[in-house]
Formats: sequence, structure tokens, C-alpha cells
Amino acid sequence: MERAVIVSSNPDITQKTESVLAGEGFGRIASAASGNEARRLISGETEPDIVVINTPLPDEFGQELAEMIAENTAAGIILICGNDISEEIAYSVSDHGINVVSRPLNRENLVQTVRLVTYARSRMMGMKKETPEVLSRIDEMRLINRAKSALMKYLKFTEPQAHRYIAKQAMNNRQTRREVAERIIAQYEK
Repeated sequence: MERAVIVSSNPDITQKTESVLAGEGFGRIASAASGNEARRLISGETEPDIVVINTPLPDEFGQELAEMIAENTAAGIILICGNDISEEIAYSVSDHGINVVSRPLNRENLVQTVRLVTYARSRMMGMKKETPEVLSRIDEMRLINRAKSALMKYLKFTEPQAHRYIAKQAMNNRQTRREVAERIIAQYEK
């Protein structure tokens, strides 16, 4: 179930935002009326999927809070601010991946922004899961290439011979190519 946090000192905007988020499938919605309360809420519980901040807050503007959340979580962030400063704020927070919506708050615009942020976050999380696997494969390929180089240098194998040797050793010894490569590197690169 999707988790959202609304940070706003305006009850009308909190209610409107809560309605939009509930309509978009967010089941656990928490709200805070100040930046300090939001910091405690976000750091004390599981990470939210989306955070909506209506500026200004009683204890700060809200941009600093949005940037802190962007740096420390993977939450999608929507910053609501006045129409007169929305372009300037959007420019200053664009590097953090924060979406800016201007007031007066249009329900349709908010729904579209919530959908966009949710979609972007799900894509990012999918890529985040793939990254360690890809890095592991790259590391394994580097290790195997080092082992091939050692075989070519010390046993005068050609590259195809070294490749076949590693594959055959892995099959015969019921080991991964990575384990064979590590053994070869340990033996020849002392």
C-alpha cells in the first residue's frame, strides 16, 4: 500500500490533497503542519512514497525540507507554492527532482502531477533494483578478463583458449566462472 505525507498548515489544501492521493491509491496518508513535525514524521516511520509540501510553512518556507527529503529518501516530492514565485522555485529545485505546482491549486493539475511523480518514482525504483545486478555482472566480467590475461601471460594461452579453459574448469569442478577466475588470479597474481 502506497504511503504519502502531506505537509501543510492550510487545512483546505491538506483535505484537497488527501482526497487526490486517496483517489490515486494511497492508503496510508499522514499529515504534518510544520517542517519540524514533517522531519520527525518522515525520519520516524517507514519511508514515504510521495511527499506533498504546501509552502510557506509556519517554521520555514518548505524548500529546504523538500531538498532534505530528496537527498535522504527516494520519495517523490511535490512542492506547492504561489504562482508569483513558482517558476523561480521550480528552477532552483530542479536538480533535486522536485516537482513544483503553483497556486491556486487546480485538482486536475494536482492529479496529473501525482501520477507523474508516482510513475517516475516506480521507474526509478525499478532501475535502482537493476543497478546492483548489473554492477555485479560487470565486476564478474572484469574478474574473468583478469584471469584470462593471467592465463595468456603465464601459460601463453590465446584469448579463446583462456576463455574455454575457464568455462571447462567451471563445468568440471561445478563452480561458477567467477570462482574459477578468482582461483586463477590468486594462483598467478601473487
